[in-house]
Amino acid sequence: MDLGLADRTVLVTGSAGGIGQATARALASAGAKPLLHYHRSEEKARDLARELSAETEKKIAAFGADLRNESEVDAMFDEIQAHHGKLHGVVANAGIWVRDEVPLHEMTLAQWNETLDSDLTSAFLTCRGFLRALARHPFEDPSIVLVGSTAGLFGEANHADYSAAKAAMAHGLTASLKNEIVRLAALGRVNCVCPGWVLTPMAEQALGDPNALTDATRTVAMNKVATPEDIANSILYLSSPTLAGHISGTILPVHGGMEGRVLH
Repeated sequence: MDLGLADRTVLVTGSAGGIGQATARALASAGAKPLLHYHRSEEKARDLARELSAETEKKIAAFGADLRNESEVDAMFDEIQAHHGKLHGVVANAGIWVRDEVPLHEMTLAQWNETLDSDLTSAFLTCRGFLRALARHPFEDPSIVLVGSTAGLFGEANHADYSAAKAAMAHGLTASLKNEIVRLAALGRVNCVCPGWVLTPMAEQALGDPNALTDATRTVAMNKVATPEDIANSILYLSSPTLAGHISGTILPVHGGMEGRVLH
């Protein structure tokens, strides 16, 4: 099936991680040209760019930037425009999750600020950079897909920093930007994917404890953990103007039927 993504250029932030890599590969398989953002994992991102360039015979590049830094984000978008032209979409995937269990009354302000900067401010600056580029070079049907989390839907005890950032992304940014983007592009869309537990390098250590894995899946109807490809396929769907051309402002949980969290 033609997903309407052929020759579209889509920026994927956090492309060196498990979901980011799977998303870049899915976009490339659908005919799009993914541009790969990285922060610290330059080698992984550049290896993936070379791999996808060889497979697709397209000039797929990697761009380094600290997405918490306004000037670095602006410079990244300027470089993309100078060398790759128009951006048709963005997947705001970059973020962190602090593995340590820290209840709010023990959490430092430094941890709180670090998580919100890495997960929420980075999404703000990424979306702002994309929308500014869209304002300068308009076209009809751009797409933003934000990658949230079930932590933003159900909360996550001892990870209130992460939950707060992802809730703001899913409920605040998505709901607001879907109304703003149409002022710049009549058919512009903004949606949010909210994964549950996913077998990424970031989560594998936490899920290595059998008890933790049992607790993670206890309220999940399908009783399994998602793969990065499960999330990437949902992002691909929402990025597609053919399949999701009339879907905007949607929060799509990808969690196997999760109903909440084990509390006791």
